Amino acid sequence: MKQDIAPITNRSTDALLARARDALRKAARHQAAAPQAEAACMPADAFDTLYVRTGGPLVYQVMLLTGSRRLAFEAVDAAFHRAWEHWPEVAVDPDPAGWVRARACEYALAPWHRIRPAHQGGAPTEDAGGDPLWRAFLALPAHHRRVLLLCEGLGLNTEQAATEMEATTGATRIRLTHARTTLSRHLPGPGDPGVLETWLKNRATAASTATLPRAQCVRRTSERLTRRQTRLVLTMTATLAALIALTCATTGDDHPSSASQQVGGHASTSDNTSPDAS
Repeated sequence: MKQDIAPITNRSTDALLARARDALRKAARHQAAAPQAEAACMPADAFDTLYVRTGGPLVYQVMLLTGSRRLAFEAVDAAFHRAWEHWPEVAVDPDPAGWVRARACEYALAPWHRIRPAHQGGAPTEDAGGDPLWRAFLALPAHHRRVLLLCEGLGLNTEQAATEMEATTGATRIRLTHARTTLSRHLPGPGDPGVLETWLKNRATAASTATLPRAQCVRRTSERLTRRQTRLVLTMTATLAALIALTCATTGDDHPSSASQQVGGHASTSDNTSPDAS
């Protein structure tokens, strides 16, 4: 009896060991796939958090700089598209919100907006039309408006503002001083700098009521635009390469014929001149 039972016991043990090995392999595969799935979700989650936290206030800050609500939404949208496109760079930046804000301000204050039909004239919004201080603020040069927003409205020091604006600290201090001096002439009171600081802080940190697209839509649109630009670049590169190849082929075909014509011409000339020489 013992000899009959032993083979059955061995087969059962082998089956159990095989099942255990399969289970261990599956667990190892799940453990290897989990960090990859988590890594894939983390950038999207971090971007969405940044977008939800800073998108609405940033619209108000850019609108304060430009006086245009439409341009403010456009600039913020373009800045977050670039942020998702360069997310590995933004993710390791010490101040991701500052990275996005810098791109939004650069886009909104670009001089080429003046020739666009939708923004010609640079007219401020109706709110600015009823606020003389805002009208005076919009009359300042773009760099002066931006440094006032950063230092007076958002509380950055001159070194931080200079870093974000990619300028020297000395130039940033001079711009800030000139902007304060110019704008203080339009203050309703006796030129108290606290009034200007309070006004800018209230405008720059106003409660957000802006309706923005969902973060997922921004990411998908950015990815779609990137793919479209990549296809366009590849198409242009292929077209240019084909034109160069065609030009080289045409030029190569022309040279032998011209050379043969020259050789033939020299031969005929020598033939014509040989009797005279004799």
